[in-house]
Amino acid sequence: MAIAASNLGGNSLFARAVAVGAALIIDRVTPEPSNQWHPVAWFGSAMTKVEQRVWADDRTRGVIYTGLGLTVGALAGSLVRSTGLATLISLGAGSLRTTALQIGEHLEGGDLHAARAALPALVGRDPSELDEAGIASAVVESVAENTVDAVVAPMFWALTFGALGALGYRAINTMDAMVGHRSERFEQFGWASARLDDLANYLPARLFGLSVLIVRTRRSAAIVHAVSKDAPLHPSPNAGVAEAAVAGALDVQLGGTLHYGERIEHRPLLGTGSRPDASTIRETVDLVDRAQFALATAALLAGILTRTRKA
Repeated sequence: MAIAASNLGGNSLFARAVAVGAALIIDRVTPEPSNQWHPVAWFGSAMTKVEQRVWADDRTRGVIYTGLGLTVGALAGSLVRSTGLATLISLGAGSLRTTALQIGEHLEGGDLHAARAALPALVGRDPSELDEAGIASAVVESVAENTVDAVVAPMFWALTFGALGALGYRAINTMDAMVGHRSERFEQFGWASARLDDLANYLPARLFGLSVLIVRTRRSAAIVHAVSKDAPLHPSPNAGVAEAAVAGALDVQLGGTLHYGERIEHRPLLGTGSRPDASTIRETVDLVDRAQFALATAALLAGILTRTRKA
């Protein structure tokens, strides 16, 4: 099968591209397994135990933790060998898309309570006081940012390094989600995981921005302006690029003041359009679907070109 056809060790870019494409299709048409059966959840459970053993309020212990997790991810990729299977394990497009559309349906039906209840599955901000625009903005930002984490970056690293790249990346991103956030406990300990995740997502985030530009050329000026002027003001070097590209493409304005429990964060405004509404969520999902297709097509064409040249 195509999904088992490619990995490191002499396999071509063409074979890896076919395997990644097959994984994307399978991820779209099959439900995500429960945590009980998901290898990423197993990894998360294992790293929770590691964190409990090695935690200290300093960066050196965090570097040790991050190094151990990356080693586990890379070893898993070496054992799995199949680029397609490793990519499928690493992807999260299906659940992201489903949750976003469900929240959009709640908003379209005027059910703010259900939309607020579903929002924590996507974001960490406090949904209790959010109106339709606030919920829609949170969903659009999450879809933009997490498309990089859950789709583009696994594709990129699988295409570059095969199974080792896909599962190595998933280990990095999972550790960042666990300890890379800002809190008193993880301010120092999570530093290494957060910075490594920033590095791993740097190129994928910009590839996503480019793909958005390609599929929305009529909004190219607004996309370039948002990414070049607004994104650098965002606290994340990668989420800002993804969110700004989507804001420019859809002519909406994202960002602003966010509430995370008792913590308040003032984010820069991204884009110059109106605030998002319920319909923007469906437009966002359609946009990222097209962007993903563009990236997958470009990867396959690059693989075909490489194969043709070698023939």
